[in-house]
Amino acid sequence: MSAPASLTEPPVSFSAPPVQLTIPRPVPVQRVRKPKKNIPQTLQERTSLLHSVRAYVERERPVPPLPNAQLQEHADKLVAELGIDPIYRDYTGVLINNELWRESLAAVPYERRLLLIPKCLRIESKCPAPFDEFGLLCKQCGLCSIQDLQNEAERLGYAVLVAEGSAIVMSLIQTGKIEAIVGVSCLSVLERAFPYMEAAAIPGVAVPLLQDDCIDTTVDLDWVWDYIHLTSDDRSRRMDLGNLREEVDFWFTPLSLDSILGAAQGETEAIAREWLQRAGKRWRPFLTVATHQALSEEPGGTVPAALKKLAVAVECFHKASLIHDDIEDEDAQRYGESTLHEEYGVAVALNVGDLLIGEGYRLLAESGYGAEQKALMVQVAAQGQRELCRGQGAELVWARKPRPLMAVEVLEIFEKKTAPAFAVALKIGALAAGLEAHEELAPALESYSKALGIAYQIRDDLEDFTAGGAGAPDDLAAMRPGVVLAAGWERAQGQTKAVLDSRWRRETGHSADAARMACVEAGALERCQDLLERYKEEAIRALGELENASLKGLLRRVIGKIFNDTEIKGWCKEFDNANGAKQ
Repeated sequence: MSAPASLTEPPVSFSAPPVQLTIPRPVPVQRVRKPKKNIPQTLQERTSLLHSVRAYVERERPVPPLPNAQLQEHADKLVAELGIDPIYRDYTGVLINNELWRESLAAVPYERRLLLIPKCLRIESKCPAPFDEFGLLCKQCGLCSIQDLQNEAERLGYAVLVAEGSAIVMSLIQTGKIEAIVGVSCLSVLERAFPYMEAAAIPGVAVPLLQDDCIDTTVDLDWVWDYIHLTSDDRSRRMDLGNLREEVDFWFTPLSLDSILGAAQGETEAIAREWLQRAGKRWRPFLTVATHQALSEEPGGTVPAALKKLAVAVECFHKASLIHDDIEDEDAQRYGESTLHEEYGVAVALNVGDLLIGEGYRLLAESGYGAEQKALMVQVAAQGQRELCRGQGAELVWARKPRPLMAVEVLEIFEKKTAPAFAVALKIGALAAGLEAHEELAPALESYSKALGIAYQIRDDLEDFTAGGAGAPDDLAAMRPGVVLAAGWERAQGQTKAVLDSRWRRETGHSADAARMACVEAGALERCQDLLERYKEEAIRALGELENASLKGLLRRVIGKIFNDTEIKGWCKEFDNANGAKQ
């Protein structure tokens, strides 16, 4: 998949040797427009409905192809069960049809599939692409999502058309060369095309556009990418990541920890166990387990006891780093509670952090894997620990002589502080699956972890900023390097820049609220949101290096899981309330 040259900005100038960080190319322009009223308004609402549809199809097991009338009956039934507005019936019907054909689509080779993209995804006023009898001829300008979708699909082997209309699709089906279709279209066009697809019994899934006005439209791109890459070679595609995450969470309950670590001996170990049990998203142990499971003969099978030890070891390393980080940053709160050093004092907290590092290495050594596997696990963990300390050290050195940092300099700190923990988690999971798997996958996992870690920290910075410093202080309140502050300083001018410059130099002349307002005025949030999307896209691109379809599919879904992390049980409360008001 070709891409324009990346934008490279100056490296950080700390005492450690600088590492050149390349910011990925800009992502397509994101248009924010009000969705059509017969489509759920937010991604959470649409994802919630998708989950409900999958549960419904699993329970009812209708057999495709379904005539339109029967499909509408199923949609009406589910809409009634969920108690949502009947205007979502057609959208629900499309999702049901998708799930009916999902496994059939997965069994069709990429080179026997057609990707149908509508021309209205382009930015009409700026698009330089001409048309021929088959549709739009993309000029690869990068302004919209058509370029990336077309390039990736063609790389996999798809036939791609950027056009509307059922006639040309039907003619392609009749050639016998197309055995499945992934389509992006508005609901009205899907309704007209449906009888042709049903008559031909061609497996087809569709992602509806979020507007029906045929100009500068948008779509849930993550869903399109998931369907494009769907393949029966991915044995992990039916893994229930939600249940797996809940299982990993359970390992950090008191009795489960005692069974994995052994009974706590003394108050220091008791404090360490209590810290391990505290809130946290536990993405790192989850990644270790998920990676192993994707590479195993039976993805989604029972998790071996030895793998649980590896997962807890990964979390031990992470929670130790948080203890030390809180001390170095002088933070008083974490997870909405007092930090460990606030509760027990610096000396005890330091000792507990050191104990957890030791516990992590003990668990690796006692995990029961082969000697060479364990030796490499220890090496991977040590390398990650070293890199994390280099990143934290760069920030601490900056604090001695604070100065404004460019966004790319802050991202280099993120790369060292956050990305290594993801790399350790993934590589240890791969090592548990076998030495050969690790050797083959390590370079791609490293690239993926780098982009994922940076995106994760950008997302955290944005969430902290929008929370306004509630709970633990954000970077603006604590006067430490952050990407929002860096982006604001880069873009600001005049007095606004002076406010942010003062904050960077840790001067007290301007409040955190004044700096927050200055960042908003300078457009820092828009810049950071763009950076977040760039690095998420970079993580996806890194998966192109993977040959293992199961791991590639899993890690692609993990990105959506991490960055759309919501507890979805039926419809969200706000959506329920909105629908209740309509009925």
